[in-house]
Amino acid sequence: MILLPLLLAAATPVKPPAKGTPPISEQTQKSGGPRPAEQLAVRFDSADLAFELLPERYRLEGVATLGFTAIKPVARLILDLDSNLPVSAVAVDGAPLPAGRITRPDGQLIVTLPRPLAAGEKTSVRITYGGTPHVALNAPWDDGVVWSKTKDGRLWFATTAEGYGCDLFWPCLDFPRGEPAMATIHVTVPKGLEAPSNGRLLGIDTLPDGRTRWNWRARQPNTYAIALNVGPYEEVTGTYKSRFGNSIPMTYWYLPGERPQAEKLFAEFAPTLDFFESVVGPYPFGDEKLGVVETPHKGMEHQTINAYGNNYAKAVEGFDWLFQHELAHEWFGNQLTAGDWDDYWLHEGYGTLMQPMYGEWREGRARYQAMMQGSRAGIANKVPMVRGRSVTEEEVYEPSRGGPGQDIYNKGAWMLHSLRWLIGEPAFRDVTRLAVYGRTDPKPGNFTPRYGSTAEYEGFVRQVTGKDYGWFFDTYLRRAALPELVETRSDGTLSLAWKAPGGAFPMPVEVEVDGRRTTLPMTGGRGSLPVAADAHVVIDPDAHVLRRSTAIEELQAWRTTSKK
Repeated sequence: MILLPLLLAAATPVKPPAKGTPPISEQTQKSGGPRPAEQLAVRFDSADLAFELLPERYRLEGVATLGFTAIKPVARLILDLDSNLPVSAVAVDGAPLPAGRITRPDGQLIVTLPRPLAAGEKTSVRITYGGTPHVALNAPWDDGVVWSKTKDGRLWFATTAEGYGCDLFWPCLDFPRGEPAMATIHVTVPKGLEAPSNGRLLGIDTLPDGRTRWNWRARQPNTYAIALNVGPYEEVTGTYKSRFGNSIPMTYWYLPGERPQAEKLFAEFAPTLDFFESVVGPYPFGDEKLGVVETPHKGMEHQTINAYGNNYAKAVEGFDWLFQHELAHEWFGNQLTAGDWDDYWLHEGYGTLMQPMYGEWREGRARYQAMMQGSRAGIANKVPMVRGRSVTEEEVYEPSRGGPGQDIYNKGAWMLHSLRWLIGEPAFRDVTRLAVYGRTDPKPGNFTPRYGSTAEYEGFVRQVTGKDYGWFFDTYLRRAALPELVETRSDGTLSLAWKAPGGAFPMPVEVEVDGRRTTLPMTGGRGSLPVAADAHVVIDPDAHVLRRSTAIEELQAWRTTSKK
C-alpha cells in the first residue's frame, strides 16, 4: 500500500522548465575575468566527462574525473559549477573526500585537498553531480540547454555555453586559458537517439535496457566548445583529401526527412575546407573530424561538432554563411584561442572576414567588396574593442555592460581588411599563420592549439614587416572613434590630412584622378598632389581604409529615430 503513491508520483509527467529557468547567479553567468590564484596554480591535464540525459525529468546527471598538475604549491581546487547542479560525492585520487572538505559557494565547487600539492605533483578529482540545468532564453545568444522536439515528437536537445561558460554543464575552469589537454566525453541517451559530440568517436555502447552510450575524445578543446547534442539523427558522411596530404573524415548529423537539403549543405564542406586550407593553413583537427550537427538554435563553433540551425537558407553569395562562419572558428577560436576575452576580436573579426574572403576566392573581388560593404553600416564605434585588462565575456559582448558588442565582428573584420591592404597579401598571410599556428609553415602534426593575444598579434606584424604599426592598432583597437580623412582643394592642389583619435595616423591613401590612381604615403598623416580644377577625384576608390563616414553616421541616427 505504501508503494502506490510513489509509483503514481513517478508516472506523473514532469512539466518542462520554462526558458530562463532555473535562474543562474551572476557568478555562473560570468565567464573569464580575473581568476582565483588557485585556478592559475594548476595545469588542466584531462577531463573525463560522463553525462546521462534524463529527458522525462529534464535532468542532466554527470560524473567528471578531472586531472591536474600543480604549477605552484596549492592546497585547494577551485572549480566553476552552476549551483543548479548539486554535488553528491567527491573523491580525490580514488579516496572519498569528507564533506567538511567540500564547499559550494555560489557557482563554485571548492575542494580542500587531503594534503597540499607541491609544484609538479598531480592529482585526480572525481565529482558526481546532477540536476536541472539552466534553460537558455534565446540560444545561442543566451546560454544553457535547449529542450525541443522534432516534427514527429522525438527529443531534440542541445547545449550552448560561449557566454556563460562551461560551468553550466560540468565542473571546469571557466576562463579562456582553462582548456584541458584532453577531454573524453561519454553521453548516455535513450534508445533510438544519437549523441554526436566533440572529437573522435571511440565507440558506441548499447546498454541492456536499449540506451546507448556515445564515447568521444577531443584534444585540448575550448571549454565553451564542448557540446552535447541529442536527437534522432541521420548522417551523411565523406572524406576530404587535403592539399596537405592527409584525409579528413566529415559528417553532418541532420533530422529525418531532410536528406536532399542535408546533402546540398554537405556538398559545401569540402570546397570550404579547401578554401581555408589554401588561404590560412591545415584544418587543425584533421585527425578527429569535421563535424556539423543540426540544432534547435542558430549555431555555434563547438570544436569539431559545429552547431547548425540556419534552416538551409539560400543567399545571393551562393553559400551558407552560417556554416562557413562557424567553420572559420575551427581556426579562429578553437586552434587559436584568445587568451583573455579582451582579445575576443581575434575570434570574431577573423571569423567575419572569412565570409567575404571566401566570396572573393569563389567569384572574385566584386563579391568581396559587396560583402564587406554589407557590414560597414553595422559598425557602432561606441567603445574601444580592447581595454588592456582581463574582462569577462559579457563585458565584451554586451553593450549594456560597456562592451563593443558586434564591433568585434564588423569593425574587427574591417580593421583586418585595412591591415591586409596596408602590409600586403603575403605579409598578411604570414601574420595570420603565426597567429593561428605559431609558425608560417604549418603542416599536419607540427602544431597544436594555442592561445593568442592582441599584444602578441601586434608583435607578429612587426616580426613579418619589420615595422611598428602601433599607431594602426592604437587607433582601431584602443580608440572608439574612427579616423577621419579631411580633404581640401585649393590652387590646383589636393591636400589630405588624417584626424585620428589616437594622434599620429600615417595611413596611406589611394587617390584616383580622372581614372588614374596614385597612392599617397601620408607621412606624418598628411599628403598632397597637384589636381586640375576640373579633375574628377575619388578618394580611396576601393575602400581599403576603415574611416569615418558621415553618411553612415546619418543613416544610423535615422534608423534610431525611425524606431521611436
